[in-house]
Amino acid sequence: MIGAYIALTKPRIIELLLITTIPTMVLAQQGWPPARLVIVTLIGGTLAAGGANAINMYVDRDIDALMERTQNRPLVVGIIEPRNALIFAVALQIAAFAVLWAGANLLSAVLAFSAAAFYVGIYTLWLKRTSRQNIVIGGAAGAVPVLVGWSAVQNSLGWEPVILFVVMFLWTPPHFWALAVKYADEYSAADVPMLPSVAPMADVVRQMIIYTVALVAGTLVLWPVASLGLIYGISAIVLGAIFIWGTIALGKNPTPAASMRLFGYSITYVTLLFGAMMLDVFVEHGVS
Repeated sequence: MIGAYIALTKPRIIELLLITTIPTMVLAQQGWPPARLVIVTLIGGTLAAGGANAINMYVDRDIDALMERTQNRPLVVGIIEPRNALIFAVALQIAAFAVLWAGANLLSAVLAFSAAAFYVGIYTLWLKRTSRQNIVIGGAAGAVPVLVGWSAVQNSLGWEPVILFVVMFLWTPPHFWALAVKYADEYSAADVPMLPSVAPMADVVRQMIIYTVALVAGTLVLWPVASLGLIYGISAIVLGAIFIWGTIALGKNPTPAASMRLFGYSITYVTLLFGAMMLDVFVEHGVS
């Protein structure tokens, strides 16, 4: 039962969100932030994202039952009652707001809650079932953790977190569409208009290339704005070039295996890019 409740929060998605949070806090602090603040921010962010994901599973349990990829989720197989799942999700959101407000500041708490509300209200309840642009607009919620991380340190926002938000916003479509290519038939069966299930593959890849090129451009804009050095700059160029090449290659070989390789690389890309940003701060400022 405990494992089922943990599964409701979609831990793998939360892990990806937190990968962007700590390096952003390091950039905001220009070094290691206080350990207590990092812990509080990670706990609050985990609770907020987990609560939003649990509500997503509550709302989408009918769709999940129709897709092979999601047929073993707790609400589909009946391990958890829908009412209990919803109570659990709301409790996580309340706890997240309280933790961030008490341990960091009100701004970070409001941003985390706003991301959850946007994910549930705009993406899950509205766009996911009605628009092929669902993940484009709805993906904005997944870009908010960088704002939470920055505001937890600075209690304000600036150009650096805004650019990081745009970077993550632009990263989400090619990342998720790469996954959706493999499961296009399942999305069609569930009547979810995810782009790869409703558009020709050539159009999907063209959109992915556009977003990936814009993403790489955004990472390069951050270079001077955040006064980062060569470690970040070279990493952004090399990692971005590989991402663009991989997306173009998918168009030439649009198979499920190729799409999953690109999906896997998109996760590696974010991990290495934000890791390079954090390392750059340490080297530039002599942090040991």
